[in-house]
Amino acid sequence: MDDAGARLEETRRRGDAETRREEINESSETISHHAPISSAPRVPASPRLRVSSSSLRRRRRQSAVCMAFEDEARAQGFQFIAGVDEVGRGALAGPVVAAAVILDSEKPLPYCLDDSKRLTALQRERIADEILQTAICYAVGQVEADEIDRLNILGATRLAMMEALGQLTPSADFLLIDAIQLKESALPQKAIIGGDSVSASIAAASIIAKTYRDSLMRAFHEVYPQYGFARHVGYGTRAHWEALNEHGPCPLHRKSFRGVLAGREGKR
Repeated sequence: MDDAGARLEETRRRGDAETRREEINESSETISHHAPISSAPRVPASPRLRVSSSSLRRRRRQSAVCMAFEDEARAQGFQFIAGVDEVGRGALAGPVVAAAVILDSEKPLPYCLDDSKRLTALQRERIADEILQTAICYAVGQVEADEIDRLNILGATRLAMMEALGQLTPSADFLLIDAIQLKESALPQKAIIGGDSVSASIAAASIIAKTYRDSLMRAFHEVYPQYGFARHVGYGTRAHWEALNEHGPCPLHRKSFRGVLAGREGKR
């Protein structure tokens, strides 16, 4: 096991130990644990507000995200380690978006930092705001539907990643990428399967990409309200397929994806 793997395993063990300690006091805790401070009088917790032990354990699932891979790169002499991730590869409409983030190792990680898919929309927005304030730098790249149709989705994803990396100031000198070996970049790099659930920099990039793209698709909803982009942000839900069947594709749709032109659900 390499140094990063060993440190990741140690993080998981510490998380499990912390979970066990927390469970001892679960019976006295309520859903107001994360409520904002208020000047209103404190009201005793009602039995209906109490959270079951199993629910608390689910809420307190320990994230495995840490800085082990970033620290390993710094130990090798690299200074600006960028996490890179994308969102929107599987959508039927809208751009594929990639983000690159260089975190400041001197600052604490945002509370509950994790893979964007494991977070609620409110958690993503809160963490994204903190990343924007504390990261050394960040950038976003996006490739639109017509370019996706021309290149294919993997080629478009790589292009979006390169666009994001090209905008970083200072520039990255090492890359941590979720699952993809970015051969278009000459920078030293490490592709990590499931990287957004173990690397803090990749998790941060996943959140920046997700919140950026979701906001973009909500704006597109105002232009094309008949498709319901605000709800499904371009993914192939039943409501989206029904709208495609009724209205046909709009300029945001990826016409090379199977079923989009015909309005019938299918695989790309």
